Amino acid sequence: MPELPEVETVRRGLSDSVVGARIESARVRHPRAIRRHELGRRDFVDRVAGYEILAVRRRGKFLWWQLAADDQPQLALIAHLGMSGQFRLTDKQRVVDRHARATFRLADTRTVVFRDQRTFGWLRLDDWDGDGVPEPVRHIGLDPFDPAYDQKQVAIGMARSESGIKRLLLSQNLVSGVGNIYADEALWRAQVHPETSGSSLAEEGCRRVLDQVAAVMTAALDAGGTSFDPLYVSVNGESGWFDRSLDAYGREGLPCRRCGHAILRERFTNRSSHRCPECQPAPFV
Repeated sequence: MPELPEVETVRRGLSDSVVGARIESARVRHPRAIRRHELGRRDFVDRVAGYEILAVRRRGKFLWWQLAADDQPQLALIAHLGMSGQFRLTDKQRVVDRHARATFRLADTRTVVFRDQRTFGWLRLDDWDGDGVPEPVRHIGLDPFDPAYDQKQVAIGMARSESGIKRLLLSQNLVSGVGNIYADEALWRAQVHPETSGSSLAEEGCRRVLDQVAAVMTAALDAGGTSFDPLYVSVNGESGWFDRSLDAYGREGLPCRRCGHAILRERFTNRSSHRCPECQPAPFV
């Protein structure tokens, strides 16, 4: 699933390419793409037509386009990429793509395509006055790149919990944008076992983990994200290359770059965790 660096890479590509453009028309090609838009397909395509894209914003793994039109309320076109969602930009008038779930024809004749092979992603329109974040995104915690992010308060919240630190990172409530890849990488860097409770780490230990979360996602963002899968691409179809720099995730059986012990892959809920048994020993029970 795309995490913050991948979604931010998409946001930057869209912002550079479509801000200032006007949506001439839209087409929904698969009903699952707008399953969160309760008023349905006709309302979606009718409402979005004629709006100008003022900005493309993000919180955690959520994207939204800020839309405005003369004498009309502002709108937010909210997107979650799910497992395989992409926004692709093309100059073609006719889009032939079996994974295209929605298309947005711009007045300058370009087309923005929302592709989603696995159809877990979604789009919805909401009234939004441009202040704060749209209502469907308000339950998501701030991410480390948000100017209002307060690492100390996040660490205090984590330190009050008996849950394992990886669960706290993935919950999206205290801090957003962290998924399985960057949680494993940050915990490897901080030398912390994923099941270590927030309370046992205390505020100082939680801040050490959060420092590494920010550091690893900054490095990934500089590399354009992590692309094990050709589905994770920018608006121009380019893949990131941070997977070449991963220290834990996906390195089962390979030597730890710090101590040489083989990296372990263990079950974690319905996913996997990757850790070094020497650098990240299991916490005492």
